[in-house]
Amino acid sequence: MLALDVKSEKKELSDLRITTSGSIFWNLSPAELVEKSLKSKEGHLTDTGALMADTGTFTGRSPKDRFIVKDAHTANSIWWGDINIPFEEDKFEQLYKKMTDFLKDKDLYVREAFAGADAQYRLNLKIVNTLAWHNLFCYNMFLRPNAEDLENFQSDFTIICAPEFEADPAIDGTRQSNFAIINLSKRILLIGGTAYAGEMKKGIFSVLNYLLPYEHEVLSMHCSANVGEKGDTAVFFGLSGTGKTTLSADPNRALIGDDEHGWNDDSVFNFEGGCYAKVIDLSREKEPEIWDAISFGAIVENTRFFPGTRTVDYSNKEVTENTRTSYPIHHIKNALIPSKAGIPKHIFFLTADAFGVIPPISKLNKSQAMYHFISGYTAKVAGTEVGVTEPKTTFSACFGAAFLPLHPTQYAKLFGEKMEKHQVNVWLVNTGWTGGPYGVGNRMKLKYTRAMITAALEGKLDHVNYRTHSVFGVQIPENCPNVPDEVLSPRATWEDKVAYDLKARELGTAFIQNFEKYKDFATEDILAGAPKW
Repeated sequence: MLALDVKSEKKELSDLRITTSGSIFWNLSPAELVEKSLKSKEGHLTDTGALMADTGTFTGRSPKDRFIVKDAHTANSIWWGDINIPFEEDKFEQLYKKMTDFLKDKDLYVREAFAGADAQYRLNLKIVNTLAWHNLFCYNMFLRPNAEDLENFQSDFTIICAPEFEADPAIDGTRQSNFAIINLSKRILLIGGTAYAGEMKKGIFSVLNYLLPYEHEVLSMHCSANVGEKGDTAVFFGLSGTGKTTLSADPNRALIGDDEHGWNDDSVFNFEGGCYAKVIDLSREKEPEIWDAISFGAIVENTRFFPGTRTVDYSNKEVTENTRTSYPIHHIKNALIPSKAGIPKHIFFLTADAFGVIPPISKLNKSQAMYHFISGYTAKVAGTEVGVTEPKTTFSACFGAAFLPLHPTQYAKLFGEKMEKHQVNVWLVNTGWTGGPYGVGNRMKLKYTRAMITAALEGKLDHVNYRTHSVFGVQIPENCPNVPDEVLSPRATWEDKVAYDLKARELGTAFIQNFEKYKDFATEDILAGAPKW
């Protein structure tokens, strides 16, 4: 698609109060954006054809600098606190004017895109960028309208992202010079002072996490999803390091998406048009699908070349450990397009339990499923942080607390209703330690985890005997194809059974203590899923 010039009446930005003496480039193709990026010295071309770009000072999101405008519309609906920090209406207007003034002499890249593969619930986006590579990121990460869609495109939500523009905290009401501010009433996301592209992706995820449950009773989920040849959809929840990307990338199943989905009355649908994957220590052997996807049109962030080459050294942590790639989902060979499939038959909560307590696979009832959904548990391994000698519990509500504008129990209630209505099987899968905690036991073998998930998907765990876990009350299968029986019971793998019992109660106590902050909002049905002994 050729660049349309600036001054076209159809393609002006006066509706956003943006005028510029520079050029406005609308819906450029990836090739045009790569060309613009290279010409502006925004990045370098790698030997696979991917564009390498740096994000500057910020190599990740800045959660303490993400705000939501508090007004008549949001005052009583948002879960205000450390995650959803209120921002004043008048300060937003002031900052908006300062940003539009800043853009008056800038070249701008504008993209029209969709968020949400279900047309009934999708959000029409207009994105205004000062960086060509950011616009390429948005081409990759959001859904791409066709020429017919663009003829009468009307946007529902706008992103204005200008990394070069910095706020003055003393005047503008921000915490520091960088910011991401969501105005749900005016349907605008302002981003400044940071070039970390993930702020755009996760900003719109937060918007959908508000609009879909609150206005449509559609459950928004921070998860990956795939579907088998028989139309059996599976959903995978899990925090970083639990194996979500690895386990959902199954060559025998089509990938619906790797990070953000909605669950309506008849389907699971991807919010995005691409993937945003970590690439630290990436290799073709470990992640062949991601490796092969990093071709022309893809972006690699904050990586470095092997000296004297254009080959990316994925082991290089010189800039950050949070090195990433962005690519359109069609770069994955077995991607499902359009990225929408039926109601899930199986849901997997993945945890890397470094205490060796959680069973490698167990079945949850409705109450336990809602309780574990709100808890969002995994563990950080000892030795990853200075001074940490024991594993650390990590809880993130609904496996994505940082992106939840509503109280977690509202998502859990929707989750429970859908699970019950559609008779979905919910499984808790421990990809962490067995035979003892970290330092004593061993990491669960990936081949066993894959075998357990395959058995669940194929219905081979439907007719085996189960035992009840003494603390968490979940149902543990006594047999599973291609997995030794003794592996299935975590207590049986510990030499010291008394030590296991103590550790299990210790972890159960951590769950209960974490849940205290949700207790007053939780129903009896949810609370019934708590650990007991």
